[in-house]
Amino acid sequence: MTVRIGAEEEFHVLDVESGRLVPRADELLGRLGGPGAGFGSELQRSAVESNSQVHDTLDALFTDLSDSRRRLDAAASSSGLAVVAAGTVPLADPAFHGVTADPRYRRMADDYRRVADEQLICSAQVHVDVPDRDTAVRVMCRVSPWLPPLLALSASSPFWLGSDTGYASWRTMLWQRWPTAGPAGCYGSAADYDAAMAELIGSGVISDPGMLYHDVRPSAHQRTLELRVCDACPRAETVVLVAGLFRALVRDACDRLERGTDHGCDGHHEWLRAATWRAARSGLEGRLVDPETRRATPAPMVLRGMLHRLRPALEASGDFATVRTLLEEALAAGGAAHRLRRAAQDEDLLAGVDMLVAETRGDRPVPSAFVRRHRRPDAPRGTGQAPGRVHSATTPGTPG
Repeated sequence: MTVRIGAEEEFHVLDVESGRLVPRADELLGRLGGPGAGFGSELQRSAVESNSQVHDTLDALFTDLSDSRRRLDAAASSSGLAVVAAGTVPLADPAFHGVTADPRYRRMADDYRRVADEQLICSAQVHVDVPDRDTAVRVMCRVSPWLPPLLALSASSPFWLGSDTGYASWRTMLWQRWPTAGPAGCYGSAADYDAAMAELIGSGVISDPGMLYHDVRPSAHQRTLELRVCDACPRAETVVLVAGLFRALVRDACDRLERGTDHGCDGHHEWLRAATWRAARSGLEGRLVDPETRRATPAPMVLRGMLHRLRPALEASGDFATVRTLLEEALAAGGAAHRLRRAAQDEDLLAGVDMLVAETRGDRPVPSAFVRRHRRPDAPRGTGQAPGRVHSATTPGTPG
């Protein structure tokens, strides 16, 4: 059975000379051909979103993401701009930005004030096929304990407004200020989930389903489960690694439910917020909360244990060799937050920005084994893909 995947990526728009975040997303989107070209706006005028098509294989997803990044880079460079995929960028000032001219975004800015003003963050989101909405809701609970390690893999936001926060993912700390952000709860059916969400909307705290910002959620418009916990990733390979692991988590949970070997959830997800904080603080360079033991464990041990646990599901999708290669390379290179800090310490913050721009473009001193083995720059867009394109849960897109 083919379980298809897709991804949404968000990118910061920077001035190429100063390295600072600038509110020129509309100009960049105009050069990219408008909304039908696979790119869209975000809450802040300093970010753009790219939506992949739907794919059967990790190879095709990588080709798609790489092509979108090349198109973004070409459009940006012709305007004296650059784009960066990272949770935050080192040089930004909320006072010099503004909300995209859309009634929904204007309302959000009025309602949430500084939370919305400081939404200068970007994420990567992954969609995975599920048979139906009931399955999506039940699987959501089963995969939740394994999401903090995926956050650790993606963590790329150690700097905020020019200062080192001490965190690997400061985006997570900013994101969790929204009233519905964080771990998802447990529900027995789609009807139970939808009733709880309707009650939340009815409270007036949020205005629509697109503002349900849980770390994982059923898509409002597609038969997919959507991962939302991750920072935007400078390297496209990291997005592919996260996508491969998340697809395996969903596939494994679906298989267990179908076989009747799933013992359900204990309903206690309180520890997940703490585990998410730990991943945001440490990234790949510290300890994570092991989902099996709920004890502090070095990040490489948690992730290799996850790979071992998911091997049957990875092999069923033909992903095991690729995911194992990408994981070992990620652990050897260190997380994006670690690489960014190192560049800033060796030179300065601008050098760190240059590194983020180069990695987003696809420049690597030594190409990864995945790139050498699988990348086909001459391949047409959509090689190996099924019809359709991943879309945001709202129109226009949601922040973060």
